[in-house]
Amino acid sequence: MGNDGTHPAGERIRRAIMNLATAGGLADRASNHTAFVVDRLGLSIVSGEYPERTMIPLDPDLEELFGVSRTVIREAKKTLIAKGLLVSKAKVGTRVCPATEWNMFDPDVLRWHTMQRRPDSFLADMFEMRLIVEPSAAALAAERADASGNAALSAHCDALEAAASRGEFALADLDFHRQILHLSGNRFLQSLGDLVQTALYSLLASETEDQQRGPSEMAEVVALHRAIVRAVENREPDAAKKAMEAVLQGARDELLRSRGMT
Repeated sequence: MGNDGTHPAGERIRRAIMNLATAGGLADRASNHTAFVVDRLGLSIVSGEYPERTMIPLDPDLEELFGVSRTVIREAKKTLIAKGLLVSKAKVGTRVCPATEWNMFDPDVLRWHTMQRRPDSFLADMFEMRLIVEPSAAALAAERADASGNAALSAHCDALEAAASRGEFALADLDFHRQILHLSGNRFLQSLGDLVQTALYSLLASETEDQQRGPSEMAEVVALHRAIVRAVENREPDAAKKAMEAVLQGARDELLRSRGMT
């Protein structure tokens, strides 16, 4: 039912989840100069440091700012143009595109939004999107999943229950929701895995030690996921849809509570 491969930027989100979940975890570092500039410049655009429809600094200024070559700056700008953040015109320069033109399904753009000081509106939109998409994906999974797919989904739920740390729990949860998208058999839905990763990253990043869910709350989360597994195995699309809605609404409420948005 399609390939459930992981996008390189999605891998950075997975590592970020583990860093956040581990005491003393170090921030993820870009693997090369171009990636570093893309990350810093992209974050500056999303944060509003370079407002929409305004020009960004000229290449020589960016070279000095980041301490890199002109080739690196040009490659970084090409990447940001492809993500919809920038537009470049000869003899005019490079300006920031309106936010409505940004590729909100790009994993880096998603990640940069979660790193803002007050990403409340973004997070609300993201969970609204998930509530539109994932319950329908669960219903399709109940119609289309085969025995091996069901077994994999159940195994992810087992891993969720057996998780001994925040990081293990987050990654098991991620794998579970990606598997639902995979089992839907719809290639468009399958491509939304990075949206799920970003949502889980946001939830984990928002939790402080005293806000972490206790054993009873974790058991309740696992039970909600078990309800999805049963509905998919029993080929009950309506039940799968409702169970997924319950999971997502619980995650959304937890995020709102942890961020003081209620």
